[in-house]
Amino acid sequence: MGLWLVLAVASAVFGGCAGSATNSPPALDVIFVATELEVVRAMLEAAKVGPGDVVYDLGCGDGRIVITAAQRYGARGVGVDLDPERVREARANAARAGVTDRVTFVQQDLFATDVSAATVVALYLSPDLNLRLRPKLQRDLRPGSRVVSHQFDMGDWPPERTLDVPVAGTSRRVFLWRIPARP
Repeated sequence: MGLWLVLAVASAVFGGCAGSATNSPPALDVIFVATELEVVRAMLEAAKVGPGDVVYDLGCGDGRIVITAAQRYGARGVGVDLDPERVREARANAARAGVTDRVTFVQQDLFATDVSAATVVALYLSPDLNLRLRPKLQRDLRPGSRVVSHQFDMGDWPPERTLDVPVAGTSRRVFLWRIPARP
């Protein structure tokens, strides 16, 4: 019975991706690739992030989006990542940046994350994950909430705005959507 309780708790904590009892790392859907700071700023500016916002970054990696939202725009933030190493790194980066009172990082499956408090959701995932997340975002976010994605769109959901951000001789795309009023 004790092992069953440990496995049940691990499954809840890791969003169903607890791995085996040998502490193997969770299976990740995407690898961590840091978003360039120029793109981070473009994403937050496109979403018009301000002091009243709560920015969620689903697949937060090293935490740079919510840390920048707190530092530059006075927002609060929540970073969500399945990889415990990325969560540790993000927490350390937040401490170095002096924003631990404004940001939180959790190790959790982004599909299990309650995003209802978010006014802005940031993504840098994959085309498939964006499409899978779309119904959750449209259902769980309040009307007027903004969704901003680096590089990947949401299929046939037309963005309110698309930006091309120049970065080191190339260009990155940023998409912005707003959750519509419900009928």
